[in-house]
Amino acid sequence: MAGYYVARQTASKSGSTQPTQSTPASTASSTSSQTGTNALTDNASISQIYQSVAPSVVVVEDWQPEISFLGQTVYEQVQGSGFTYTVNGQEVIVTNFHVIDEGVNVTVTFQDGNTYTATVLGSDPYSDLAVLSTAAPQSELTPLTIVSSSTLQVGDPVIAIGSPYGLQGSMTTGIISALNRTLTEDTTNGYDIADVIQTSALINPGNSGGPLLNNQGQVVGITTAIVSNSEGLGFAIPSDTILREITDLVTTGSYNHHPYLGITGADMTYDIATAMKTSVTYGVLIQNVVSGGPAAQAGLKAGTTQATVDGNTITLGGDIITAINGNRIRNSDDLSSYLEEYTSPGQTVSFTVVRNNQSVNVSVVLGTRPAPSSGSGTSS
Repeated sequence: MAGYYVARQTASKSGSTQPTQSTPASTASSTSSQTGTNALTDNASISQIYQSVAPSVVVVEDWQPEISFLGQTVYEQVQGSGFTYTVNGQEVIVTNFHVIDEGVNVTVTFQDGNTYTATVLGSDPYSDLAVLSTAAPQSELTPLTIVSSSTLQVGDPVIAIGSPYGLQGSMTTGIISALNRTLTEDTTNGYDIADVIQTSALINPGNSGGPLLNNQGQVVGITTAIVSNSEGLGFAIPSDTILREITDLVTTGSYNHHPYLGITGADMTYDIATAMKTSVTYGVLIQNVVSGGPAAQAGLKAGTTQATVDGNTITLGGDIITAINGNRIRNSDDLSSYLEEYTSPGQTVSFTVVRNNQSVNVSVVLGTRPAPSSGSGTSS
């Protein structure tokens, strides 16, 4: 994960003592003279995009609890990024959930150095999104434009702005290197964060929560994760997810519309197909069906026989999901992304599965994904 950047840490707070809530902005001066609409033309240069967007990108800092090797609760100051956006006339700061998870004394620092207190309005661990309000004056707030990520294509140029390793206002460039990826983070109880953008734009600790921009300076994603030792392979939550959730996050404090199937699965491969004596080499092999869940109620079948395939323990014999509503499902990325983007709780969805080498259509009434704190997670 890109996570946050541990800017400074302290071991002086033992037991359950928490840092006191900070008072409004001892570092904040009167106001900033920087305002703007971030409007750019199609042929804007990268430097023009930076000059327009940078005042809208903030450093997000807070203190998050950790358990020391002595079993004491200590607090580390952590750092990520965020950006200003307007929701129904209200200016807010958009960032990642993991940047503020269980955090106290949240602050945001603008490009001019002014720092203000912030409050978490809403969050969704399942999409790694959070929205903050801030005590900053209106003159500091220059909202960015969020556009749909549905038109993104592999190869499109993108720009990331954030605060890697605490270096505020850093910009990197790259391309969209893949779409419809899935991520699993510590905060999701094993559930997938679906429909994720993969990018070659360099993302490092501290970038989390910053905007991923197109070549017009419009937000198409929010940077969220990296692959360790990948030399720059990064991921971003797509802007369509932000647009779908942000009103609920601001008005209700949460987003509770993630569809739930109730299975764990494994991507089919040639070797798994050989072990199962089937010709189907794509799709998602159902390993387990959660008792009482939507898949179980619809009659989807889990595997029954464990085997070692390519060094991994696989439960063979279950249904192989190959399509949803007639749309081909190649792997778990396709499954999670389709469910998140095109379905909702309570919807009846047609799954095409291969069972005993026969293609079968099964109607499933999707449920609502359980809260992160309730029970163990599943892939879908």
